[in-house]
This record gives sequence, C-alpha cells and structure tokens, in this order.
Amino acid sequence: MSNPNFIDYVKFRSKSGNGGAGCLHFHREKFIEKGGPDGGDGGHGGHIILRGSSNMWTLLHLKFRKHINADDGVGGEGQDRTGADGKDEIIEVPLGTIARRAENNEFVCEINKDGEEIILTPGGRGGKGNAFFATSTKQAPQYAQPGEPGREEWIILELKLLADVGLVGFPNAGKSTLLSVVSAAKPKIADYAFTTLTPNLGVVSYRDNLSFVMADIPGLIEGASEGKGLGIRFLRHVERNSLLLFLVAADSPDIKKEYDILLNELKQYNPELLDKKRLLAISKSDLLDDELKDAIRKEMPKNLPFTFISSLTNLGIAELKDLIWKELH
Repeated sequence: MSNPNFIDYVKFRSKSGNGGAGCLHFHREKFIEKGGPDGGDGGHGGHIILRGSSNMWTLLHLKFRKHINADDGVGGEGQDRTGADGKDEIIEVPLGTIARRAENNEFVCEINKDGEEIILTPGGRGGKGNAFFATSTKQAPQYAQPGEPGREEWIILELKLLADVGLVGFPNAGKSTLLSVVSAAKPKIADYAFTTLTPNLGVVSYRDNLSFVMADIPGLIEGASEGKGLGIRFLRHVERNSLLLFLVAADSPDIKKEYDILLNELKQYNPELLDKKRLLAISKSDLLDDELKDAIRKEMPKNLPFTFISSLTNLGIAELKDLIWKELH
C-alpha cells in the first residue's frame, strides 16, 4: 500500500478579504453644527499567504481544505477612525512547494526557505474616507471610496522533494532496498513492480558525521513522460535533486539500453534534467562473476561514473557512498 500521509498535490479555492469601505462622515458636536469631513479609511482585506516550514514534508493538511478564505477589512468610521485590517490566512507548506493558478497553469511562487512568506492571493485595498478628499477648494466632499474586492481563484500546490540524491530506475530495480540499507528509512519492499507508490526520503550517514539526503522516486517505465504507468506524477520530484543516481538491475537483458530509456524519459519530461550530474549503480551485482562485470564495463558510456552494488550483501555500498559524496562536492 502507498503511504496515505504523503500528499504532493492539492487544489483549492483561494479567496482573499475584501477591503473595508471608506466612511462618509462630518464632524458633529455641541455648538459645532457643520464640522469638516472626518470619515476614516477602510481596513485592508486579509491576504492568503504561503509560509515555508522545514518541519513539514507533505501537503496532507490541505487535502480536505477546498476553500481557504481570509477576513474582510472593516469599514472606516467618523472621527478619522480607520477600520481594522482583515486577518491574513497563513498556509504553512513544506520546502519545495510550487504554487500555480489552475485556470492557466501560471506560475505564482516557489517556497524554498524556512519561514519564507509570499503573498499568494492579495487582499483588496480599503477605501478612502471623505476626509482624504478634502481640499482648500472642496472642503465638504460628499463621497467616500468603497473597498476594493478581494480576489478569488483556484490554486494548485505541487511539492517537489528537496534531496541531494534522487534514485531513478524501473520498477523492481532495488531502489527501495538500497534506501533501506544506506539510511533509516523503511520503505515498503517486495518482489514485484510498483511496490513504491509514494516517494521516500532517507538521510544517509557518511564519514566524520557527514550526511546527505536520498529520495526513492517511484519506478518509471518507458513512456512515463507521456503518462504511461505512474506517468509524470513523480517525475517532478527529480527536478529538485542535485544528483541523479540511476539504478539498473544486473539481471537486466541490456543494462545500457535500460539506462538510455530512463535517460530519454527524463529528457522528454524536462531537457534541463540532462544537465544534472548522473551516476549509475548496477544493483543485484552479487549475481555477477568477474567475467560478466568486465563485459558490462566495456559497454558503459565513458563519461558516466558507475559502480557495482548489492544491497543484499552490502557489496560496493561504501564505494557508492564515496562516489556520491565526491560528485556532490
């Protein structure tokens, strides 16, 4: 089963607050029958704000919030009293969250820092009271501004995992097993395709108390960039990884061809992914003898660092960590 707590896509209606109306009022008190204008301004409508939080890793808390509203601004009053601003609605999101407008898929903002705040949907401005419009030639304006209406729009939030290393491979290539061996992550592992249905993150310990973060991305198949299999649902997570670790099983009929297919799917999805650093790990290498390893070495691209590993026997795991750390730094 997939992890129901991992949600990386939500859509909701975002409604900012209306601005308060300006006040039309004239000063009145005992012995002053025709005082000047003293209508105050209306308060600003509340914003819908995104705030980054390093303590969050999923959009689960927004899954059932289909309508998010900020408060309206309060109207101005006499005696030059300005109305209160509407309360902002702050939405905390994990780092790596991107906001788009659902109507045209327009990019709005991206949250990458803890505590970073960005206004998603701005509130309406408060209207000016009649005191604002008083001049030496117009001493008793008989009008005030209404508040500006808030905005209403449908928003899509997408989470792209922030990790140093992203595991890329076909289903059942051994990605989850590798992550469970090199980190404390406990992904579901079984001997059939599409065991992993949600991305998993693990912190990999390295020498001298150093570490890096590895993401297990659900397996791709040929045609994934066109929507086949799990489609492009998880390809966006690869965009945030500093380094891509391709995993191909040693029992594959053609290791280089499988690598080329994976590389092509990334290219079709986003050609910029080819600019990222790449490594190849040939998993399940405990099945290979020295003669087969030599034959595979001859077929590999000359500019692609690769290594043989086995998560079952820990073969080459230390060497893989060294290779990853070298490429990351």
